[in-house]
Amino acid sequence: MKHGKKYVDSAKLIDRSKLYEATEALDLAVASAKAKFDETIEIHIRLGVDSRHADQQVRGAVVLPNGTGKSIKVLVLCKGDNVQAALDAGAEYAGSDEYVAKIQGEGWMDFDVVIATPDMMGVVGRLGKVLGPRGLMPSPKAGTVTPDVVKAVTEAKAGKIEYRLDKTNIIHCPIGKASFGTAKLEENMNTLMGAVIKAKPAAAKGQYLKSCVVTSTMGPGVKISTAKYGV
Repeated sequence: MKHGKKYVDSAKLIDRSKLYEATEALDLAVASAKAKFDETIEIHIRLGVDSRHADQQVRGAVVLPNGTGKSIKVLVLCKGDNVQAALDAGAEYAGSDEYVAKIQGEGWMDFDVVIATPDMMGVVGRLGKVLGPRGLMPSPKAGTVTPDVVKAVTEAKAGKIEYRLDKTNIIHCPIGKASFGTAKLEENMNTLMGAVIKAKPAAAKGQYLKSCVVTSTMGPGVKISTAKYGV
């Protein structure tokens, strides 16, 4: 794969064989964000688990203290008084069957987070094939199936992110924008890492944190030493 001049210049700053301390790694990731837009800084965490086994799944959600820097559109699938409560809390859309029909019939996807009340899950289940592959299916573990729609909407707007293993046992998450600067990004990263470590399955054996890489949207990866996390 041929990379552009900015990527090549950034790659020269990074020693691929070195494990950097978090602060230095984030400094390099921010320095390599040279695109004309505010690049997202992402973290990729490889875990020593096997996602094929149900007892080794790692999944959850955490509110990043400095948010993600992204404006989040929230859809709440609910009924009755919860509709107005969700809208008052800041949700862009709230309702029940009309939105389910819009997603199923029109392929409507103008939202970033879906929250549902427990009484809606029978209906929401019909959207599994559409929302599931996009990582948008509400789940109790992520706090997106809840009777407290106000809290769920507030957290989503504040920068709540969901983390989960992919098929290669890696978690991919945004931890903010390059414009945040290293200190805020490191605070977000430490919050996420703390949540992932806390979510370690009892069935996990051996080294839990295998590797950790940070990167900007268009930049090269920077390897982080996981020694300080001790797992």
